[in-house]
Amino acid sequence: MEEVKTSFPRRIKLFVSQSKRVWHVLKKPSGEEFKLVAKVSAIGILIIGFIGFVISDIIEFFG
Repeated sequence: MEEVKTSFPRRIKLFVSQSKRVWHVLKKPSGEEFKLVAKVSAIGILIIGFIGFVISDIIEFFG
């Protein structure tokens, strides 16, 4: 099957039109939503950091 290649300017136009569509759907989060996302993100970062620390300690202990 032959693949049809889209020209670069056409791809840019498609990207811009898709970006505009997404931009119109977006809404600004409330303060409560923002705080919740920030807390969940911070907890996730701490958990991943702790797991990395434990793994590095295990490797150092047995290595």
